Amino acid sequence: MPVDVTTSDGSAVAPAHATLSVGSSLRIVPAFVALSVDADLGVQTTVEAQYKATEGRYVIKRVSVRAVRDDVEVNYPTVSKVRLQGVVQDAAPRCIFLTLDDEADPLADWVSVADLTTAKGRILPPAIAAEVVRRGGSEVRMEVVELLYGAAALAGLPPARLLQTELGIPHRTASAWIIEARNAGRLVGMNYNAGRQARQ
Repeated sequence: MPVDVTTSDGSAVAPAHATLSVGSSLRIVPAFVALSVDADLGVQTTVEAQYKATEGRYVIKRVSVRAVRDDVEVNYPTVSKVRLQGVVQDAAPRCIFLTLDDEADPLADWVSVADLTTAKGRILPPAIAAEVVRRGGSEVRMEVVELLYGAAALAGLPPARLLQTELGIPHRTASAWIIEARNAGRLVGMNYNAGRQARQ
């Protein structure tokens, strides 16, 4: 389901809006508004989310649901079927930015995680993923772990699972790499509590 994402003031999300630094190289938009239409359910959902440092992720602050068809009533049975966290999970990658240039350079090109994501839903091309796995304890691997962890954790998804999927590594390896990145200070401001998984 497509999601339109804007800043809190209604502007289209752009790299200039990513004013909060998380980890060692990611910047995020502090808050966003995501609008999604579920044609099957017959509702339009607007979710306002804000980054909360103590949670290390985006949290939902306000929700609005309205019917888009005459045969739909906005009541508890209808609203209970709305994928609120799913809307946040679809919107967050558009609000997470990184650059391959020098971050201090005002002319650096910043790109969103959503822009990196392929049509098949992958963030990393398979050739790059294979190189990251093959290179051992390289700086590139730490950067990739930070990127993938941030993309998942900020949206409320399990980061280890994303590392497993993207890099083709076992859970134990993904967990060890996450611990290594956290110990290196690369995951500051990003958390994922496995006991409280986000529902889709």
